[in-house]
Amino acid sequence: MLVDRAGRRYPLDEPRWRGDDGSPLLVEPLPGITRDDVDTRVRSQWRYAAALPRPVDRPVSLGEGCTPLLPFDVDGVPLAVKPEWFNPTASFKDRGTTVMMSVLAAQGVTGMLEDSSGNGGSSVAAYAAAAGIRATVLAPESTSPAKIQQSRAHGATVALVPGNRQATADEAVRRSASTCYASHNWHPYFLQGTKLLAYEIWEDLGFRAPDAVVLPAGAGSLVLGCHLGFGELLRSGAIGRRPRLLVAQPAHCSPLVAAFATGAPAVGPGQWSPTVAEGTAIAFPVRDREVLAAIRASDGDLAAVAEADIAPATFELARRGLYAEPTSSIVVPAIREFLRRGTLRPGETTVVILTGSALKAADTVGRLLAGR
Repeated sequence: MLVDRAGRRYPLDEPRWRGDDGSPLLVEPLPGITRDDVDTRVRSQWRYAAALPRPVDRPVSLGEGCTPLLPFDVDGVPLAVKPEWFNPTASFKDRGTTVMMSVLAAQGVTGMLEDSSGNGGSSVAAYAAAAGIRATVLAPESTSPAKIQQSRAHGATVALVPGNRQATADEAVRRSASTCYASHNWHPYFLQGTKLLAYEIWEDLGFRAPDAVVLPAGAGSLVLGCHLGFGELLRSGAIGRRPRLLVAQPAHCSPLVAAFATGAPAVGPGQWSPTVAEGTAIAFPVRDREVLAAIRASDGDLAAVAEADIAPATFELARRGLYAEPTSSIVVPAIREFLRRGTLRPGETTVVILTGSALKAADTVGRLLAGR
């Protein structure tokens, strides 16, 4: 069953994106799987299909998942990095989209609406094309042209919305009255896809949990995915503890950091500025309460990254062969801050998630290069 914040329950197969009270939906807690349930014949994240709330007879898949886990270090501290641009549309969003679109196709949806600052939209456009579903993508007018181009190339209708990322989300909700709204930030099955990253990390490490996972957050679907996945593994007995979730946001738009620092259960209004880390610039994350609760449940931490530190981090990664977009690169200065605080500890097993490729933000990186 699906459940909203008020505890109301809804059928799993009902094509809805929020509860009757207007709150986001989650799938009720699942028992998780063990290594015996992993289908090793499948070379995609669908090898963990047994962890989904219901069987999917015909997955809409482009081969997402099975991204590498590479050795990495920051200032001599050994870590491991997972570059998610090995996914089909070059970002982690494909992990959620493949499951969400598979469910929409099974429900007979023929047209849908998405809102995105770029990576989510291009992912939805690709998987909608694979599923034969008409897609309309709303994006902020400041979105990187490469991401918009990709969405249009896949056949989606793209409408640019004046204003910031929040204005785009608000416009999408207004249009949802007349179109099937399948936002990656709202749809409960998107999280069922992102949670499979936790299962993949578990298998990458020889069916062990890391001590910590470092990742960037805007709306926080990756944070919640890791929370759900590792929680299920804990429930099944496959692991003995949750990894700490160590989350980075740009200081120019860091509502989760601000709420976490004050102990608030939800984000509040703030005076935020544009940031080069466009994929994390979300002033009011839809699932703010759930994201904050997840980080606290893992004994995790959040850090705000100064805007001046983002470009150097992008080029630091690039000089090591990792061409990460600025949205991903904020993890590097955040790692240094977590080490300083002691919430990331040398000698432990830490996995760092790089969410998307700088090839998707070519104009932004060009401007950063010109300003050096």
